[in-house]
Amino acid sequence: MGCDDGKDRMGADRARAPACPVCGAAATAALMSADGRDYWRCDACQARFLAPEHRPAPRDEYAHYLHHENDPDDPRYRRFLSRLADPLLARLCPASTGLDYGCGPGPALAAMLREAGHHVALYDPFFAPDPAPLSQVYDFVTCTETAEHFHRPAQEFARLRGLIRPGGWLAVMTCFQTDDARFRDWQYRKDPTHVVFYRADTFAHLARQWGWDCELPVKDVALMRKPAAESA
Repeated sequence: MGCDDGKDRMGADRARAPACPVCGAAATAALMSADGRDYWRCDACQARFLAPEHRPAPRDEYAHYLHHENDPDDPRYRRFLSRLADPLLARLCPASTGLDYGCGPGPALAAMLREAGHHVALYDPFFAPDPAPLSQVYDFVTCTETAEHFHRPAQEFARLRGLIRPGGWLAVMTCFQTDDARFRDWQYRKDPTHVVFYRADTFAHLARQWGWDCELPVKDVALMRKPAAESA
């Protein structure tokens, strides 16, 4: 009876397994339940993600974001963002144009890139919701501490790819997940607005899927380059 029950549970998990929201793979597996929420894993791209039915409502997300302290003048915050800014700046031509996607209430990264001589537009669904910047194309798009909030990452990344001109860069910073054994107690997981978790292999997989190049210059940073010959 016990073995049959176990098989029934495994069959039920397979029957309700959601497709991977990052790469679209159909074959995902249950990872664990923690704090009343269910998590899944994708063995194709190595992403881990929250069950869709447990994602927070927009009003709850917004209320949580209001507690973030992202002061553009805070030296510690700037040092944190420099992990992405420094390798990106080393690859940009002078006076490049970019978009800070998911800039939040304190767009410090945009300020840093502007100080380096680049032109940076802002977009955030909560704090800079004007859609006008989404109708342009850029030399680079930054996405710092934002991708883990994407409820539909495949669609979000498709949008970001379309915003980048051939030869341009998509620069992503998010805390890479590395160890399932530590996932339950991982502080990053416990943020209620974090719904998808990437590994370094996730971005390598996406780059292959898109036909882009991918560099991982430092921990938790992926620089992905659109082919110069690509027209869309």
